[in-house]
Amino acid sequence: MVVRCPSCGAADTRVVDSREAEEGAAIRRRRVCDACEDRFTTFERSESARIQVVKRDGTRQEFDRRKITSAIAKAATEDLTAERISTLIDGIEQTIRQSGTSEVTSERIGQMVLERLAQVDPMSYVRFKIVYDRMQDPDALLEEVGAMLRRRAEARDRLMAQQTLLPIAAAPVAPATTRPRRRR
Repeated sequence: MVVRCPSCGAADTRVVDSREAEEGAAIRRRRVCDACEDRFTTFERSESARIQVVKRDGTRQEFDRRKITSAIAKAATEDLTAERISTLIDGIEQTIRQSGTSEVTSERIGQMVLERLAQVDPMSYVRFKIVYDRMQDPDALLEEVGAMLRRRAEARDRLMAQQTLLPIAAAPVAPATTRPRRRR
């Protein structure tokens, strides 16, 4: 396999280090160019059946992580790092692949993004929701924020109910032992 150097375009590159990446889903290879001695990293991932995305207008496109990454990054707050976005997209892609389907609608992908953003970063969720649903009405936005706050309160209440400790009966007290008296 020929891997060209991204700096000079030479085809003479060699692998200097290989490691497992993404919890075994990929192989990370450090390479060095023999011509310019530049070092760079490549990733190898196994390809299963390609996922086709059915757009709103009925056209089909191949699933592209970069498009989802770009859309999420536009809505992301500073708390949502590139690594967290990548993890979020990994989860979406894994869910689609595990479903066994070769086609998924863009609407379903958008819903999966919203579900995950709501859990990970509520402000990014609101920003993404505004663009995704093309919200123009401030009242619709207020309703969405209200619904999100209700869901968070319900989740918090469920968590508190799970963490509530039941009183434990007091342990029986052992009878006091008598000590021998000291002689004078």
